[in-house]
Amino acid sequence: MSDESASPRRRPLPMPVTNEEEIERVVRTFYKSVRADAQLGPIFERVIGDNWEPHLQKMFAFWSSVMLMSGRYKGQPMVAHMRLKMVQRHHFERWLGLFHKTTEELCTPETAEAFMERAARIAESLQMGMFFNPNSADPSRKPHIAAVQTGGKRP
Repeated sequence: MSDESASPRRRPLPMPVTNEEEIERVVRTFYKSVRADAQLGPIFERVIGDNWEPHLQKMFAFWSSVMLMSGRYKGQPMVAHMRLKMVQRHHFERWLGLFHKTTEELCTPETAEAFMERAARIAESLQMGMFFNPNSADPSRKPHIAAVQTGGKRP
């Protein structure tokens, strides 16, 4: 009996076919669409202002760590997002929709799927930290991760 069959451990996601150049292309293209978006653009403009290049560099490192396990990112995304009091649940759905569109346009289907699997997990984690209220029985307060499969729209 092999160790694999004896242990029901969760297997890691397979590494996508990507590299630093593709990550930079996805991040730059995605944030260009975010800046032009009527819902998300004003939020990012208020927070980032004219400091886009430092933010993009941080996002390159973040996605390199997520996709390539490079360890380049050293920040605390939950802490940064908890400060954003103007962000609401529907903003995450819009963010995921734009990210999905970007990855579908720029990546192979396999790589786009890998980006989106990770983006959905990140969005779910951030939403849980920002919006989860254990005292609320209201199901609308729970993250809507299914929005990834519907292009940012709730099923």
